[in-house]
Amino acid sequence: MKKKELQALVSLLEDHSLRSEIEEKILELGTDTIPFLEEQWESSFDPGLQGYLEDIIHKLQNELLKERLVEWKQSESDNLLKGMWIVATYQYPDLSFDKLQQDFEQLYYEVWLEHKPDAHHLDQVKFINSVLYSKLKFRGNTRNFHSPANSMINMVMESKKGNPISLSTIYLLIAQKLEMPLFGVNLPNMFILTYKTEEQQFYINAFNRGLIFSREDIDSYITQINLAPRPIFYEPCSHTDIIIRSLRNLSIAFEKLDDHPKADEVKELLALIE
Repeated sequence: MKKKELQALVSLLEDHSLRSEIEEKILELGTDTIPFLEEQWESSFDPGLQGYLEDIIHKLQNELLKERLVEWKQSESDNLLKGMWIVATYQYPDLSFDKLQQDFEQLYYEVWLEHKPDAHHLDQVKFINSVLYSKLKFRGNTRNFHSPANSMINMVMESKKGNPISLSTIYLLIAQKLEMPLFGVNLPNMFILTYKTEEQQFYINAFNRGLIFSREDIDSYITQINLAPRPIFYEPCSHTDIIIRSLRNLSIAFEKLDDHPKADEVKELLALIE
């Protein structure tokens, strides 16, 4: 549809009796209309019309997010950073993946400078811990544990505060780029990492300054929370599992804020990849 025709459609939104019909037509045109609608929002002096345009733009952005999420699961799930970017675009739809990559590369560079590939594997982990937690001051957001920002990788890299899965993901992305055999582990109530080779396996708590612990420690934890041991509590999970858990955390965060419409929208995203 040409710009003039779109403009005519938007102008009809000023007629309240036509709004439902016009909105339906705009939504049918799809996500390509988002830039134009944003221009119209900026040029409007009618707060009521602006509010209505915001609602339409949000619906279209949500559809775009769904498209990206399904495509990521089908063909790009090896790119964990991109998956986390898609999650973050729920709150920050204008977030650029290129900008996020640049920010991550800068963070990776800080760790790479201290990395010693020939060092003992425990020492390699300690080098990462030293840079992330002592030098750069990353830490668990214990004060606002359920804040939605804890699930947004861009905000976690900016504030240096996050929840177990966002901090673990940043740690994991750095370690994998350093060609270290690190993976995520879906432990109940606490997402962790594992360093795993054919000869060696131990675990890392990225939420607790990279604390290193053993399989026996997981056994004790599982006993404390009255669960029977299961392989998924000890073994690597997929990138899709990480994104699912991130979205689940985000949904819970919105529920804690009594923002049930957003919680429901995130549950719709979950349903697409679970």
